[in-house]
Amino acid sequence: MPTLFLSHGSPMVAIDGSQATHFLAGLAADLPRPQAIVVISAHHQGDPITLTSSAAPPTIHDFGPFDPKLFELSYPAPGSPALASAIADRLAHAGIAARLDPVRGYDHGAWIPLWLAYPAADIPVLQLSLPRRGGPHAAAALGQALQGLDTEGVLVIGSGAITHDLARVFGQPL
Repeated sequence: MPTLFLSHGSPMVAIDGSQATHFLAGLAADLPRPQAIVVISAHHQGDPITLTSSAAPPTIHDFGPFDPKLFELSYPAPGSPALASAIADRLAHAGIAARLDPVRGYDHGAWIPLWLAYPAADIPVLQLSLPRRGGPHAAAALGQALQGLDTEGVLVIGSGAITHDLARVFGQPL
């Protein structure tokens, strides 16, 4: 199973028909079908690392004044409490503090790319936070601790972008 980095861009990618929309919509056709998906979104940082652990995480509409159609979309993929526990154990073994979060759902950095790539929402998804502290070294340690998930059929996706300042785009604080 490959490991991917996807630039999820604006939430509008879900409905705007752009090249990014078409790329994400065709992505799964070029990949083996995963047993589960772990998404590390730039919109979720934790101290300690947090893992969604609900069997049915909600869709989070964590964005501002976009097209109202976006707020009608949801991504009801099942969670995987067992995978969340196994990854928390893996992180603990690597000396990385982690906690399970049975309440938090999928932010748009996770669900929008998956909504396009895997629209059936029938593959278990787990969202993992980025480390809030420790900079690139902590992020690299997290990546090393996740090594081997690919051989277990788990697709690991990093989702983000170099930067985006939506307050500047809309000319106001969000």
